[in-house]
Amino acid sequence: MKARIVQFRRSRHNYKPRHFLLDVNAKNKQEAEKFIGKKVEWKSQSGKLIKGEIKASHGNNGIVRAIFERGLPGQAINEEVEIK
Repeated sequence: MKARIVQFRRSRHNYKPRHFLLDVNAKNKQEAEKFIGKKVEWKSQSGKLIKGEIKASHGNNGIVRAIFERGLPGQAINEEVEIK
């Protein structure tokens, strides 16, 4: 299954380089919570693979929060990740 990287997890002045918000095409918070605990993988154009895990839902509109083992580059925003 595919998901789209929406943004870093951030506040007004800070951002967390390993935390990302993913759009998993869920309609609401209850549907998004079904994805908690699943593994995600992002593959760069050069072939590097960075793994992460979905940890929590974010808000009420079906967005989830994933924590990756390393930070992703800014070019990863709006790209797809694979949900295992």
